[in-house]
Amino acid sequence: MPERVLRFSPAERAVHRATGLLFLVCLLTALALYVAPVAQLVGRRPLVQTVHEWAGLLLPVPVLLGLWSGPFRADVRRFDRFTGHDRRWLVSLRSSDPRRGRFAGKFNAGQKLWAVFFAGAVLVMLGTGLLLWFTFPLGFVPQAGVVLVHDAGAYALVAVVAGHVMKAVADPEARRGMRTGSVRRSWAAREHALWLGQKPKSPMPPPPYSGGSSSPSAPQASQAADDAA
Repeated sequence: MPERVLRFSPAERAVHRATGLLFLVCLLTALALYVAPVAQLVGRRPLVQTVHEWAGLLLPVPVLLGLWSGPFRADVRRFDRFTGHDRRWLVSLRSSDPRRGRFAGKFNAGQKLWAVFFAGAVLVMLGTGLLLWFTFPLGFVPQAGVVLVHDAGAYALVAVVAGHVMKAVADPEARRGMRTGSVRRSWAAREHALWLGQKPKSPMPPPPYSGGSSSPSAPQASQAADDAA
């Protein structure tokens, strides 16, 4: 049995990197537009505003292009399913034992909620940004309200993305999976047992795998088994 398993395809990793890069450009240009010391340091406000607008407009594009990829579409369907195991994963957060009951498919409940929030927030930011960009064509909508929603959405996105980055920093194997596409089987068995088709028989995670070759391979579990309640 191989020691490493394939977690993300090249297309999925490309979507993740492109989306992250565009979000970073949006964040840095927003700082240069709205934080006075940064604005004075950077200058060239019209250029910064143009870059900010186009980066925001392009932010959904990597995901839309990624839908051409079968593995990416399969993962989008996984995000769209919230099962009994996901609910138990959330309940387990209140347990004194941090590992008890936390069995997950390819994505755990926290990752699914994060993905749904990010997708919804990006759409809100895109919609409000377009209203502000095109000289506010809808006269019956107060511009101050649109600015408030856009700014509040930006703060919420920054906070949630910061949490996402902190979780990634704390899990080197998860980062390696997004960087190289494969993860250690022992990590997958501990964090995503149902993804490997290992139906839990006890409230504790399965023991780490300790043997096998070094070539990555895809998990044997089907998507139905991954999403089983």
